[in-house]
Amino acid sequence: MLNLYPYNGGHVMVVPRQHAGALPDIPPFERASMMEAATRACRAISDLWQPHGFNLGLNIGSAAGAGIPEHVHLHIVPRWRGDTNFMSTVGGTRVISQDLQQAHRQLAEAMHRPRGPHS
Repeated sequence: MLNLYPYNGGHVMVVPRQHAGALPDIPPFERASMMEAATRACRAISDLWQPHGFNLGLNIGSAAGAGIPEHVHLHIVPRWRGDTNFMSTVGGTRVISQDLQQAHRQLAEAMHRPRGPHS
């Protein structure tokens, strides 16, 4: 799913079906499925927008900054060299020049494209 308040354009979250607030509470198969989904998302984002890198992270618990502390989710944030600017530090706001609905359509299409067996 796309983050409603993205850090960068293309900020995606992988959310497991298991409703749990801690990694040990998610079955091993579902934890592995989260990483596979993250891999597919990174590939689709790379195909679409060619970021220079990614930040992947889990904020587990409210003390760690989790917006939904009772539901573990994995953030995938595409990064480009120089993608930070004065707006974040001086203005206290972020500028995302991408429509979420358009990004969602593009990502959904890219993630469902057929791939080779090891891609």
